[in-house]
Amino acid sequence: MPKAIRIFKTGGPEVMEYVEIEVGEPGPGEARVRQAACGLNYIDVYFRTGLYPQPLPAGLGMEGAGVVEAIGAGVTHLKPGDRVAYAGRPPGAYAEVRTMPASVLVRLPDAIGFDTAAAMMLQGLTVQYLFHRTFALRGGETILFHAAAGGVGLIACQWAKALGVTMIGTVGSDEKGALAKTHGCAHVINYNQENFVERVKEITGGKGVPVVYDSIGNDTFTGSLDCLSPLGTMVSFGSASGPVPPFGLNELASRGSLFITRPTLFTHTARREDLDAMAADLFGMVESGKVVIDINQRYALQDVGQAHSDLEARKTTGSTILIP
Repeated sequence: MPKAIRIFKTGGPEVMEYVEIEVGEPGPGEARVRQAACGLNYIDVYFRTGLYPQPLPAGLGMEGAGVVEAIGAGVTHLKPGDRVAYAGRPPGAYAEVRTMPASVLVRLPDAIGFDTAAAMMLQGLTVQYLFHRTFALRGGETILFHAAAGGVGLIACQWAKALGVTMIGTVGSDEKGALAKTHGCAHVINYNQENFVERVKEITGGKGVPVVYDSIGNDTFTGSLDCLSPLGTMVSFGSASGPVPPFGLNELASRGSLFITRPTLFTHTARREDLDAMAADLFGMVESGKVVIDINQRYALQDVGQAHSDLEARKTTGSTILIP
C-alpha cells in the first residue's frame, strides 16, 4: 500500500505520522497522481499547528508533481500518462499517491523536471500574483521584500531583476544576504544587525517604498508600514513569526493614507483561466532562464519531521522538496 503523512492532532513536527493509506479510483472531476516529488512550504506549518484549522485526521502539503494514473468522469484537460504539477487545496501532497481535484492540476512542459516543478509551483505562483496581480510592478520601482533568501524570496529576487525593479530584501544572516544578492537582490538588510526601517529610508533617500511584500507577520508588520511612502501598499501574505496583531485603521491614515491587503494564492488561482495564465507565465520565466529554482534541501518523505524543524528554525534557503 502507498505511504503518506497524516496528522491526527495539531502540534509540533512530532504529530506527523508516516502511515499506509488506501487510494481508490478517482471520482467525478478527480485524478489519481503518482507523485515524484512534493514541496515544503510554510503554509504546511500553519496547517500542522492548527493556525489554519482543518478536520482531522488530515494530510499536509500543498504542492507536488508526478504522473496522472487515472482520471474520473468529466475530466477533459488531462489523460493518464500526463506529467502534471500543482499548488492547491486540499492539503495532502505529502504522499506517494493521491486522488485529488483535477481542477488544480496543470500539464508540465517537457523542459521542466518533476523536482523543479514540485519546488516552484506554490512559491513561483505566489511571486507571479504578488508582482503582477496584487501590486502590479511595471519596472523602475524600488520595493521591500522580507525573507529574501527563502524559497519565495529567491524567486522574487530574480523576477524583480527581470522586470527592472530594484529589490531591497531582508535576511537573517550575512550568508543569506550573499545568496539573495547573487540572485539579483539589489540591497540586502540583515535584520539581526541593522534596523530595516532606517536602512530602507537611507537607501530611498527618505522617500520609502511604494510597496512592501511581507510574509513574516508579527515581527515586521509595524516596521513594514513605516517603510512605505504615502499612498503605499502593504502586502501581508504570511505569518511566519505569528499572526499580525489587531491594529486601528488610523495607523494607515497617520502614515500617509496607506493601502493594505492580505491576499492568498488560492483566491488568485480559483478560476481555471487565471491558473492557466499564471502557470504559463511562471513556466515561461523558468524555461527562459530568467528564474532558476534553487532546490537547496531534499528530504525523504518519512523524514518530514526534520524538514519542518529546519524550516521553522530558519535553517533552510531556497526551495525544499520531499521525495516519496
